[in-house]
Amino acid sequence: MKASLLVPVALALVVGGCARTGEIDASGGITAVRSACPVVGVAAGTGDITLFKTPGATDERSIDLVANMTNVRGNCADSGTDIVTSVTFNVEARRTDTTAARDVVLPYYIAIVRGGTNVVAKRISRVNVHFDAGQARGQVAGEASATVARSAATLPDDVREKLTRRRKAGDEDAAVDPLTNPEVRQAVASASFEALVGFQLTDAQLRYNATR
Repeated sequence: MKASLLVPVALALVVGGCARTGEIDASGGITAVRSACPVVGVAAGTGDITLFKTPGATDERSIDLVANMTNVRGNCADSGTDIVTSVTFNVEARRTDTTAARDVVLPYYIAIVRGGTNVVAKRISRVNVHFDAGQARGQVAGEASATVARSAATLPDDVREKLTRRRKAGDEDAAVDPLTNPEVRQAVASASFEALVGFQLTDAQLRYNATR
């Protein structure tokens, strides 16, 4: 199963000359390189899902199935006019009743989060986990993708200049982190994105994951 979405939002690409990430340049200081690719991960609290035999039950004896999202990997292509991020993962499930063959459909999502808190796009899809008769465990691969327009993927020139300008000892602002400037900090936050996947949970399932 595959989910895809198009997000016309901004990403940051801050490059200091041709230096590599973490390299100390000749003029002093450390040059950092930010990628235009969003960070890929699993959203907190949504990496597993528990189904119960009886609606409303939450005790261990009532558990029907538990599934986990594992082996989450991202692949980003950022050389064209669009920045395309593909996310792959495995869903590993375990059921308690192994009597008959069974198929279980589980919903999952990919979301693009801006600045750490603002969900700017979300797409829901589903994976089918199959169990043969007598089989307690099942596994299926899933994937999702997000496409971001490169036209919105750069910081304003003045912010780039403040972040990448070389500073020498003795300069008035040599020891001042440019990110202490609220405008710069806000611009960088607005240009920071994550591609997060997880199971699409009900309110009751979210509460269970948070309180168990």
